[in-house]
Amino acid sequence: MWAIVKRYGRHLPAILGVLLLFGAIYVVQREFRSLKIHDIAAALGHIPRLALLASFGWTVVSYGVLTFYDRLGTIYAGRPVSYRKVAFASFCAYALAHNLGFAAVSGAAVRYRLYANWGLTPLQIGKVIAFCSLTFGLGGMVLAASILFFEPGSVPFFGDHLPAWAMYLAGCAMLGVTIGYIVTARIVGTLTLFGHVIVLPNWRMALAQVVVATLDVAVTAAIFYALLPPVPGLTYVRLLAVYLTSYTAGLLATVPGGLGVFDSAMLFGLAPYLPPPAIVGAIVVFRLFYYIIPLFLAGGLFAGNEILMRGRGLLRAQPAVARPRWSEPDFAVAAGTGAVALCGFLLLSLGVLEPRPDYSWIDADFAEVASQAGQFVPSVIGAALIVLAAALSQRVKVAWWATIAMLLAAAGVTWARHEPLWIPGVLLFAALLVAPFGTAFYRRARLLGDVMRAGVALPLLTLIGCVLALALFEPHVRWLGDNSFYRVILSPDVPNSLRASVAMTVALGLLALWRLLRPGHVAWLAWGQEARRRYAQLGALPPAGADGVVWGEADRAGIAFRRVGRVLLGLGDPVGAESDAISAIWRMRDLAQQEGLDPAVWSAGPGLLKIYGDLGLVALPLGADGLPTAQSGHPAARYLVCVAERDLPALLPLLPELNRHHPTATAPL
Repeated sequence: MWAIVKRYGRHLPAILGVLLLFGAIYVVQREFRSLKIHDIAAALGHIPRLALLASFGWTVVSYGVLTFYDRLGTIYAGRPVSYRKVAFASFCAYALAHNLGFAAVSGAAVRYRLYANWGLTPLQIGKVIAFCSLTFGLGGMVLAASILFFEPGSVPFFGDHLPAWAMYLAGCAMLGVTIGYIVTARIVGTLTLFGHVIVLPNWRMALAQVVVATLDVAVTAAIFYALLPPVPGLTYVRLLAVYLTSYTAGLLATVPGGLGVFDSAMLFGLAPYLPPPAIVGAIVVFRLFYYIIPLFLAGGLFAGNEILMRGRGLLRAQPAVARPRWSEPDFAVAAGTGAVALCGFLLLSLGVLEPRPDYSWIDADFAEVASQAGQFVPSVIGAALIVLAAALSQRVKVAWWATIAMLLAAAGVTWARHEPLWIPGVLLFAALLVAPFGTAFYRRARLLGDVMRAGVALPLLTLIGCVLALALFEPHVRWLGDNSFYRVILSPDVPNSLRASVAMTVALGLLALWRLLRPGHVAWLAWGQEARRRYAQLGALPPAGADGVVWGEADRAGIAFRRVGRVLLGLGDPVGAESDAISAIWRMRDLAQQEGLDPAVWSAGPGLLKIYGDLGLVALPLGADGLPTAQSGHPAARYLVCVAERDLPALLPLLPELNRHHPTATAPL
């Protein structure tokens, strides 16, 4: 039973995120369907200049408070770094992570890149990251507990549906966790969480964590509060309750910046106090100040730092450092994937801010179909784009081609429907953003495997059937007028048979699309005589202590592995044909996901570090003793690549043993 829960439980965050996203879109369309662009523009114009200055000032203070996360974290890790450096690292990490949220540009990756060059060891950097992650949660719980005690009715949805005693009980639980953390740090000093032993900071630093995090959340909410006009009943505490609830929903949705989910929750929570245009106007400015402007500043600063570092290396005539780096294709893949997901959300949300378009300028027959189809066709394309964005994040080549085609088709549909020109413009821009980086998408999709296999043929036939079924709905489009597919499904005015047909067709179509684009079930060969023989035929010495081997898609390269706790550890780079090595790495990662483990590779060479970086793994150079060393200006011969902030403590005790039993690492390809 536990094995089933462990296997399928890892999909719960993604499922929750999708449900929150679609729920947010439905709430916005239902509650604010009469909202118009010109109303929002008028609301933006009515925000006083002094309010804008105050909001911007609070933004500066907020990012300033965030720097103390890293400052305290470096002290906790035993390697204090100057405030100037931690301020730079903190700003870049948080500004980029807030907006993009992908492994290639996450806050953890940025911190590893910067702190490694400042002399911190991988274990110390992992402590800094863990410290920063824990700190934010402490502040949120303190403020949430205070609100539940003093203003329980101000919490959106829950305040109206839960009794006061339940709210007080939840507040006591949150406050108890925070106090318990400080007391544990004072008395015990260690904490075991999900099988990991965490060495806690001293109680004074734990108290400082709570204070800094509480101040951070309070100041960030002040950015939004400064943009709102004075309204009876809307106090700062009530706004704080709405903000905390909305921000938590955005985090649970796991979409970049909580886009859509955070916004709809703010709209819902502030609806009793303000008209929708004023709320949306404040959201737009808040995102500009807290997300967009810092993103461009941090991206420019980080890129400048990279150029400066490489320039210094050239002036010293040092060899190029083969290590994970912020590369243009990596950034383009992350930003492009995010842009495609946002375009999908945009198409799903069409009709929220605009009246029914006028089709009088189109051919009469086409106008009839286009007018009746309303938001149905764009909403289906939007849902497909979100699925494609997930495939793009895994570097699938077919998804790249399909995404460009879908974006161009969506731009054509929105232009033909006489939507505002900025909508097809955004879709075309996203296509242009993704198009030049085809080489960054190198992974073969399941669709390009053996089409005659049931695992491929069945989803392909299902997808074709769903597309044809949607086309056959044309005689019934009178029921779909100006409605997206999910509004048709939820509408009581539509016949149940049509609602069920639309729901089943769209769901099966999206599922079939994902099944075709994602990798299939990965089979592996146990480490017996046959596995060792095939491994040796690839020209490498079979390692001792392996549990099995994963082959590439063409069976011309393989990587041996062993299971270490919650880690699936590859024993060296793939051996065999270079053309099949990348697929072997990805298949090892897929096997790790199947088993609910984290992928890692010991004794990896520098040649494939970019591929490991695409998997979200951090490369740590290994010394002669087999242990990670501080990053230096010279390339290392061997690396440990892993999810360092989570798995490095568990792997460290094993590394000397691996180094003794495998004195000659597999030569990198």
